[in-house]
Amino acid sequence: MLTQFEHFAVTEMMGKPDNPPRANGTLCFGSDWERSSFGMALALAKNGYFEWDDFRDELIASIKSWEDDHPEDQSTWNYYDQFLTALEKAVVKAGIVDSNEIMAALAA
Repeated sequence: MLTQFEHFAVTEMMGKPDNPPRANGTLCFGSDWERSSFGMALALAKNGYFEWDDFRDELIASIKSWEDDHPEDQSTWNYYDQFLTALEKAVVKAGIVDSNEIMAALAA
């Protein structure tokens, strides 16, 4: 069951360019890292580390950038790749971690 904030966050995205994948109205996750990324973004926004709308702006920009870079071939599209890119930018802007820490974690 979703909390009030989670319900707000998810329903705000419905029908918008950053709308997460769904099946029969339920969010779809292809792997655990996708579910974890989504949950982390919700938790960080809910706890005031950044505004949900600021995160969504990052997500929309990430989606647009990917679409601009792949106008012909969208076979590698994964919504949660863009979600994770937006989350990384949001946590850096919020000062939670810096980009070097993210790069070090990815390299490990």
